[in-house]
Amino acid sequence: QVQLVESGGGLVQAGGSLRLSCTASGRTYRPYAMGWFRQAPGKERELVGAINARGNTINYSDSVKGRFTISKDNAKNTVYLQMNSLTPEDTAVYYCAVDIDLPWVAGVAGNDYGYWGLGTQVTVSS
Repeated sequence: QVQLVESGGGLVQAGGSLRLSCTASGRTYRPYAMGWFRQAPGKERELVGAINARGNTINYSDSVKGRFTISKDNAKNTVYLQMNSLTPEDTAVYYCAVDIDLPWVAGVAGNDYGYWGLGTQVTVSS
């Protein structure tokens, strides 16, 4: 099993920045890919971005490309989501997820991931 804890969410004004963290524990001796997803009220869950185990493949959704950056610290079993130039449309609950089955692929589908955190709320005011 893998346990995930997200942190760093909060309220920020449009144009501001936040950095989310996701720390994994449990079966972290195995390589894993990690994805960030978000879900806004009344909308379906969508990919924000994903990073593979080696960190050499990172995928972003078009809506965040150029504004958000994913990075990882393997020693801390932590993946970060740096979010810049936030807009009210970025308001959502943000989830991190882990894929241990295909760790060398930065999967873009929620079904690729078997372990999920509880989420952290990000609210961007206009």
